[in-house]
Amino acid sequence: MSNHRLIWKRPLSSLFFAAAALAILFSCPANALAEEAPAMLAQDNANILWTLIAAILVMFMQAGFSMVEAGFTRAKNAGNIIMKNFLDFSAGGVAFFLFGFALMFGNSIGGFVGSSGFALGGVDATTADGMWTLTFWFFQSVFAATAATIVSGGVAERTKFSAYIIISIIVTGLIYPVSGHWCWGGLWGESGGWLEAMGFADFAGSTVVHSVGAWVALAGAMVVGPRLGKYAPDGKANAIPGHNIPMAALGVFILWFGWFGFNPGSTTVADGTIGYIAVNTSLSAAAGMLGAMIISWLMFGKPEPSMSMNGALAGLVAITAGCYELSPVGSLIVGFGAGILVVLSVVFIDKTLKIDDPVGAISVHGVCGAYGTIMVAFFAAPGFGSITGIFYGGGMDQLVTQLIGVGAVFVWAFGTGFIAFSLVKALVGVRVSEEEELKGLDITEHGMESYSGFQIFSNE
Repeated sequence: MSNHRLIWKRPLSSLFFAAAALAILFSCPANALAEEAPAMLAQDNANILWTLIAAILVMFMQAGFSMVEAGFTRAKNAGNIIMKNFLDFSAGGVAFFLFGFALMFGNSIGGFVGSSGFALGGVDATTADGMWTLTFWFFQSVFAATAATIVSGGVAERTKFSAYIIISIIVTGLIYPVSGHWCWGGLWGESGGWLEAMGFADFAGSTVVHSVGAWVALAGAMVVGPRLGKYAPDGKANAIPGHNIPMAALGVFILWFGWFGFNPGSTTVADGTIGYIAVNTSLSAAAGMLGAMIISWLMFGKPEPSMSMNGALAGLVAITAGCYELSPVGSLIVGFGAGILVVLSVVFIDKTLKIDDPVGAISVHGVCGAYGTIMVAFFAAPGFGSITGIFYGGGMDQLVTQLIGVGAVFVWAFGTGFIAFSLVKALVGVRVSEEEELKGLDITEHGMESYSGFQIFSNE
């Protein structure tokens, strides 16, 4: 708003001042209403500004995912990793604009899918509602890109880039929006989804965003199969170390930083709640790192850096559902549990299930996302959000709802992800040849080296 100052150019009589004072006195109610309008407009503008800043922070998380995934994999595939992360934000953003947003937030058909707002049709950018809708779309588009990017890590180092393009579009344009409508559809449309109506609580997307991407990654890893040399003929899991742990560490710090847009930004309101949501977010990440460090130290005899970093991410994922509902103490407990859980899950998936997940995406985002969503029913604290957890005297109804939501999203995301990968496998193939995998995807898929002048080929 412009700030106009009224300048008096000549003296006024005392009679005029008296008359003006009486007019002000008798018109107090009208003036009170007049003063509320600018205040409301200022709040609306603050909400837009905060949501936009938060969206930009979440967009920067793509850089964090790129660094984590590239660092945890081999040098000969680093460029391929970067390309997939760019693709998720680019092709995925277009798909989410054309139809994903409408399916997720449009007017509901039976609580299952949205049906309006395709390509943001009908949005008038000159109105207050239109300005907000465009801001809201941008905020939600970076969430969609996050869900897709999780998939890239789970199928890294052996997947055809052309096949991944199709998968990325399907995730951002269909899989993520449909289950997202179940949980968040009422945030923009006139009516919401069926899980939303039940009271399913996932404030910023432990299940809606993170688990969806992870369950599709699980399906993809199963369809694509493990990397060459990952499992010996007797079934023993062989370690394939990442090429740049400092790069991965930088990525984790970037993600931690960006998460202060992810969770506090999900208020879409510039008010006092964003402060305690940020506190809960950071405490859970810190506790997750400590939990993973301690359990890896006990299991492997050393405080393992990659496990510890995944512990921080696990804490961030786990608190995302309950960041609005939990107290700081509850956030510490949930984060510490996530740090322990992610290490146990990585080992179980790798050594027992024999599913090759190079970066631990399934464990970090899927297992810990489901865990954090369920924990809301236990740790939601009075005086913070709108739910009272079991440990604070609440009933079992919320736990049942959380379990139904987690289960339904798993069935949808894993089921459709498995179908999508299987169809793409039948149509164009999803896996590069053995020779291409050995040479590295940077050379064979993109015709370049990420580290020119260095020998990065491997027979493993």
